[in-house]
Amino acid sequence: MAQNSEEQSLLVGLLDPSSQPNQNNTTKKRRYSRCKSAPIAEFTLPKKDGRGILPRSESIFGKFHPSFMKVVIFLSLYLGVGTLCFVLAKNQIKGEKTNGILDAVYFCVVTMTTVGYGDLVPNSTLTKLLACAFVFMGMALVGLILSNAADYLVEKQEVALVKALNMYNNVGEFDILKEIETNKIKYKFLLNLSLLLLLIMAGTIFLTRVENLDIVDAFYCVCSTITTLGYGDKSFSTEMGRIFAVFWILTSTICVAQFFLYLAELYTEHRQNLLVKWVLTRKLTLVDLEAADLDDNGAVGSTEFVIYKLKEMGKISEEDIALIMREFENLDVDQSGTLSASDLLLPQSSQAEK
Repeated sequence: MAQNSEEQSLLVGLLDPSSQPNQNNTTKKRRYSRCKSAPIAEFTLPKKDGRGILPRSESIFGKFHPSFMKVVIFLSLYLGVGTLCFVLAKNQIKGEKTNGILDAVYFCVVTMTTVGYGDLVPNSTLTKLLACAFVFMGMALVGLILSNAADYLVEKQEVALVKALNMYNNVGEFDILKEIETNKIKYKFLLNLSLLLLLIMAGTIFLTRVENLDIVDAFYCVCSTITTLGYGDKSFSTEMGRIFAVFWILTSTICVAQFFLYLAELYTEHRQNLLVKWVLTRKLTLVDLEAADLDDNGAVGSTEFVIYKLKEMGKISEEDIALIMREFENLDVDQSGTLSASDLLLPQSSQAEK
């Protein structure tokens, strides 16, 4: 039993001594709590009336959400330089032209989103080389910056969506944030789908009213644009149409890309949930116990059981465990098999002596 207790100290969550089973009550459930020496998380417990605040879990990448000032700067720089280049080389671009500056901005947007209608095309060695450079820079800008900004905006609208879905239910802020945390991918998918449908409707209506296309051709042009097919037989040819296209094409193509990303994430999450459910509900066998018995002592402790189940769920692997154990061994300066304050202070004192 002492050996099992020593193994349990390897978990991040340690046993709360006040709730460990004793001789008088052997059926009392164990309750895990944080180690006293661990940093205190910024967590506010929910009040009884349900108005407590549930913190949003953040990954290590959460701090890298894009600054919208940087997004505006990068996009403005790309469109500004591109517009200047293609305005100066406007006589080397052939196709349906309206206004020099507007056509240059429109050409940059069509290039960076890889729509490529073909209504404006490079017609010289210089403009062809410029187009090659700007298409790669534009794809990088869309993929690395604008898509992350769109993802961040969708996250910001999750609260509004959940409130709308629970408009007639008496739910507090705690319940709303908990619902968002539980169904994060689902709500991002629904928000993006709603925006995509709105953009499709707006594009179709605009093309019928301004570009004088019939409803089928307008919808066909919308679909070929947002999927970046860009056949070119139908496109924005008027000055007003290209002003609208500059904003609409950029927004709609990014929205479609995010839609398929969220769809893939939703499918992956569903598969992961099914796996977790199967792992937690299937019956254990003697083979499972043997595999979970890491120290080969004939019994499986709580630590070994947790690690085995996490491995089954695919949340950790042998390589992950090996890396963590290597880090533990590096920190365990006195080779006692446990970490203490002295293990952290010994390396510092050694460096101070040098």
